[in-house]
Amino acid sequence: MVLTGLDRLEKSWPKELKGLSVGLLVHPASVNKKLEHTVNAFLKSKKFRLKALFGPQHGIRGETQDNMVEWEGFRDPQTGLPVCSLYGHARKPEPEMLKDTNVFVIDLQDIGSRYYTFIWTMELCMQACLENKKSIVVLDRPNPLGGLAIEGTVLDMSYASFVGQRPLPIRHGMTVGEIANYLKNEFYPSLNLHIIKMQGWKRKMLFDQTKLPWVMPSPNMPTLDTAIVYPGMCLLEGTNLSEGRGTTRPFEIFGAPFIEPDKLIRRLKEFKLSGVIFRPIYFQPTFQKHAGSLCGGSQIHVIDRNKFRPFKAGVSILKAVSDLYPEQFRWKEPPYEYETQKMPIDILAGTDRLRRDIEKGENIKNMESWWSSETKVFEKIRKKYLLYK
Repeated sequence: MVLTGLDRLEKSWPKELKGLSVGLLVHPASVNKKLEHTVNAFLKSKKFRLKALFGPQHGIRGETQDNMVEWEGFRDPQTGLPVCSLYGHARKPEPEMLKDTNVFVIDLQDIGSRYYTFIWTMELCMQACLENKKSIVVLDRPNPLGGLAIEGTVLDMSYASFVGQRPLPIRHGMTVGEIANYLKNEFYPSLNLHIIKMQGWKRKMLFDQTKLPWVMPSPNMPTLDTAIVYPGMCLLEGTNLSEGRGTTRPFEIFGAPFIEPDKLIRRLKEFKLSGVIFRPIYFQPTFQKHAGSLCGGSQIHVIDRNKFRPFKAGVSILKAVSDLYPEQFRWKEPPYEYETQKMPIDILAGTDRLRRDIEKGENIKNMESWWSSETKVFEKIRKKYLLYK
């Protein structure tokens, strides 16, 4: 069985930080192998004194169901500790929030896609700790998609936003600890960073092979199946297509009122995508895009996780709908994730090239060749910061 950084906390807490006061960034999936929450484990520990709690997007306990809903801090009724929001008026910890702490601990379950905001909250915490002379400890956790495959466009810094602050491919194949290692060494070399590594994790493991319990890291990430398709399907947030929010299978179900399912499936089959079957469906989202309207579309069934390329599948869907329904298909206008000027699809892709290629009818093979050459360049950088064989 894999042991997370949290499971190894007592044996591996850095000696130089013993007895210091701690701030802790957590969310609902911050649990140990017995499903005990990190906050409870920290309160029992004699290694440090827990002084403050911090929460990312969706809250410390998953209080905000929908996307891009801000929340503000409060006092936790169970522990009496202050809870500071890092997805409200502040996204970076303010000096006042850190004043009673010497060490900032991060225990967040990521899902292996650059757009997922928790790694960027981590980076803003790294910035704040460097500025306020605090140490950081990252409790490492598995990348649910494993640590081998990487795919998709690499962020061009002129499209940096809260869904991508630094160059990283969409499916990055790194753990939270490895991303922290990359960020520190490339951008914050003088930060005092400690990573409590996992034990027993192998790069080829997907989450269900770790024997760890799956807890929703955010309300629309109910299963590992969701995480597997997310590196491609999150692109739909930058369009007028429903990405399945408001259904029981977000990101696996997609469509719009103007889509005729069988026609769409026929077009998608032409792309000969590996490891996946698209099944025609009708559905009615209960909230978010097209709430209450009957949508035609598809459910994605991944039949071979090793062959499936989620980013390529997501781009193929955008291309298919754009080609079949040029009058009805639309890119979403800003604002999106704190960006008010640039197109949501461009900040998600980390470039405007993807959108322009789809608009001009570029074929998938040509598109895949340019984003693959970007990932090959990044792979050389990434190799230096991997912590596991």
